[in-house]
Amino acid sequence: MQNHPIFEKAFRVVRHNHSAYPPSKEPVLSPRRNLFKELVVHAEVRKALGSGLLMLAGWGMSQVGIESLSVVLYVLAYVLGGWSKAREGTLKLFRDKALDVNLLMIAAAVGAASIGYWSEGALLIFIFALSGALEEFSSDRSGRDISELIALRPERAIRIEGDAYKEVEVSELAEGNLILVRAGENIPADGRIVAGASTINQSSITGESLPVDREAGEDVYAGSLNGAGTLRIEVTRKASETLLASMIAMVEQARESSPNSQRFIQRFEALYVKLVLAAALMLIAAGPFIWEGGWQTSFYKGMLFLVVASPCAVVASVMPAVLSAMSSAARRNVLFKGGVPMERLSEVDVVAFDKTGTLTLGEPELTEVSAAPGWHSDEVLRFAASVERHSSHPLAQAVVRAAEQAGLVQPEAEVPEERPGFGIAAAIEGRSWSVGRYPASASLNEEWQESELRRLNEKGQTVSFVICEGETVGMLALRDQIRPETRSAVQKLKAQGVKVAMLTGDSVEAGRAIAAEAGIELVFAGLLPTEKVARVRQLKKKYGSLLMVGDGVNDAPAMAAADVGMGMGIRGSAAALGTADVVLMKDDLSGVADTLRLAKRTSRIIRQNLIFSCIVIVSLIASAFSFDLALPFGVMGHEGSTLLVILNGLRLLAFHPKVH
Repeated sequence: MQNHPIFEKAFRVVRHNHSAYPPSKEPVLSPRRNLFKELVVHAEVRKALGSGLLMLAGWGMSQVGIESLSVVLYVLAYVLGGWSKAREGTLKLFRDKALDVNLLMIAAAVGAASIGYWSEGALLIFIFALSGALEEFSSDRSGRDISELIALRPERAIRIEGDAYKEVEVSELAEGNLILVRAGENIPADGRIVAGASTINQSSITGESLPVDREAGEDVYAGSLNGAGTLRIEVTRKASETLLASMIAMVEQARESSPNSQRFIQRFEALYVKLVLAAALMLIAAGPFIWEGGWQTSFYKGMLFLVVASPCAVVASVMPAVLSAMSSAARRNVLFKGGVPMERLSEVDVVAFDKTGTLTLGEPELTEVSAAPGWHSDEVLRFAASVERHSSHPLAQAVVRAAEQAGLVQPEAEVPEERPGFGIAAAIEGRSWSVGRYPASASLNEEWQESELRRLNEKGQTVSFVICEGETVGMLALRDQIRPETRSAVQKLKAQGVKVAMLTGDSVEAGRAIAAEAGIELVFAGLLPTEKVARVRQLKKKYGSLLMVGDGVNDAPAMAAADVGMGMGIRGSAAALGTADVVLMKDDLSGVADTLRLAKRTSRIIRQNLIFSCIVIVSLIASAFSFDLALPFGVMGHEGSTLLVILNGLRLLAFHPKVH
């Protein structure tokens, strides 16, 4: 089964007698070959290349003396390459009463043609059209994410109403509704399977390369593709609140958001274009008094200045790079809410993690059974599991799982009774058993109990007491398990020179134990949500820009207080995802360091582009008046620099995280 990364392609629903996932017959392309394939079929790129071919044909006709045909070919090159830019610039002029580089370039090309420099004007149009096409390609590549996500969302669903089945709009589904999903169909809503089992391809949501098995009691997500089984699913989120809907909203929001550097350049462009146009007109007017050759030389110098002083490369330095980086991140299951978080991530000095559900799986496991003198650990565990199987508490379920994995036979428990604040009690084989917090009525085995309790607490374990007939017969040590990738993710961050901290509401012992396992030195435990906010502010003051990574409702205030908030997409709460600037759709912490590295690389490329483009503009202006630079070289220097900064930004589409 090929990996279908997020945003790579919309699922095609294929029905098959034996499998909903037949092997793909498409060739596997490298990112660079795939990028080239997409480029050559892009409409604007084809127009730009067509303009270039017409320009070459016109130049060829002029070389053999067929001037009339040469001019016709040049005019066609102008129209094919410059029409959309001229239209865009004209609309902006009349609609917004603003000048931009599009009109500046078209004016320069037409001006060059008017004094007989047809080939130079056509070259200007060709390179300007090609650079614009590449910029539009980067924007379209990012915008395609939305359409492919929307394609994953079914419009209709089959709702179960008693013994009847009714086809309804997905927007009509409410929490608690039962829906039927047949083999080969896309799941229309987030929910929990109540009947049936199947293999689900949920790579569009989680990025998992292979389909996963799902059965009754397990969660599924809207936009996932059902395999060969028929499922009955209880809807847990209405259509507007599904994970897929949140992803679509985030991508739409991201496209409408520009980083601060881009907004500055847009303001700069509006003023700079007016200054360049005014300066060009002044040169034309004053030229006959400065240079020999009259008005023709003066007009030539004005057109040359218009070309070399235009800020095309500066304007194209930011957004192609940002959009390419966001698209690259999306293919790795990381969604940005805009260009601003990308810019802020590049400045991060410290990353603060929540513990439960972020650094850990949020699923407690039994780590140790300590039996009192005279009792065996297996005996303690099997009786404890018999009691705990009647409780829905996560700690109780962890005990039951451990007993089942050990193959222990659990006797029947009678008259189970929940005891709020303590645990649960039941009668087994005529004796009274209870599991939970230590009750005042139980008898102590002080020497054993105190030493064991101290030892387990120091290891950061949560301890449940197993009591039989009022006597403590054992202790169950439970602890949330660290994510498999946590330690390597922390090491990758440290390798980048980033400080790593942990903020948790859990006990100091539990926090320190998980932090030690993860390799984190800065540990702040026993924190309320408001105290997490205070710690975030302290860390920012001491170390600099801060990224907060969390998944729960109690993390949302700290994420809002951080410079950038990053949420866990699959298990994250609605509050955390709503506050987050960036979302890890795969709940894989290795994406944190990779995303920081991508943001820092994007920032470097933007700085490279801005420095390079400014140097080129200054050099060309100086050359135009100090060394009598020819118009063709001015065109190639200016437009060539624009192409280079856009291509430099597009390199981020092929970004690959380092393997550590």
